[in-house]
Amino acid sequence: MRLAILSRSVSIHTTRRLVEAARARGVRPRVVDPLEVEMGLGDEPAVYWRRRRFPRVDVVVPRIGLSIHQYGLAVVSQLELMGVPVLNGAYGLAASRDKMRSLQLLAAAGVRVPRTVMASDPSGLKEMVRLVGGVPVLVKLLSTNEKSGVMLCESLESLEATLEAILGLGQNIVVQQYVRGARGRDLRVIVVGGEAAAAMRRTAPAGRFSRTLRRGAQFEAADLPPAFARAAVEAARVLRLEVCAVDMLDVKGRPLVFEVNGSPSIREAEAACGVDLAGKIVDRAVAVARAVAPDRPAARRASVNP
Repeated sequence: MRLAILSRSVSIHTTRRLVEAARARGVRPRVVDPLEVEMGLGDEPAVYWRRRRFPRVDVVVPRIGLSIHQYGLAVVSQLELMGVPVLNGAYGLAASRDKMRSLQLLAAAGVRVPRTVMASDPSGLKEMVRLVGGVPVLVKLLSTNEKSGVMLCESLESLEATLEAILGLGQNIVVQQYVRGARGRDLRVIVVGGEAAAAMRRTAPAGRFSRTLRRGAQFEAADLPPAFARAAVEAARVLRLEVCAVDMLDVKGRPLVFEVNGSPSIREAEAACGVDLAGKIVDRAVAVARAVAPDRPAARRASVNP
């Protein structure tokens, strides 16, 4: 079994763990930098790596970061076009990266989401906060580059600082209700292959806001109530993601999904929960490849360029 991991570098923790897990299972991994992939269209689609034919693979696991989102998405789309099985296709990656669109899709499917407003002018930030019920709120910068971020504003003072930081950047923003769960913690669930594989509570630093909730946060394993597991799995299904992180708030024992990440880091979840998530992802990739085994000859022909 040959597995390709679309990632900028094997030194990235999640990528390295996937390589280790694949080798432990007798799967041959190869890390392919998406920016080193060339694509062609014409009589038939073609894909190259380092100006040579793309290696024969049975399945691809995309790890597409914000900085290369558009190009990486095109690479994933090209591989799908050529019949190569991909764990997290272009639809799911694009939908999860578009924060407002993902919430729209979830809400339309009956998945509960927090009160959310979107605007193109950050000068109205205070009014947006009022519309979602006041502080604390999440303020999200909508962009497909590394300037994107999620800021937790816990007071009017931190809101003022946030406003100063983002005025003039020309980015669309989303302001979202942030309902405090038990002791100020929210819940992150890692979904793999339609199952809730790990769950952890995430505690943001007290008395301050950060560019992302992950920075400075603490993680600990959490028991996952059935309703929360169902919400996480349903969110992954709606966005067509085999692997994702689903972030939720606990509101009186009911889940509110506020974000889905289609290329999540597994470092914190593996450390906090003691779960071999890399192994689960590789196992799911192998299962996906085997499920399309009758069509593999055609897919392999497509992956070898003339």
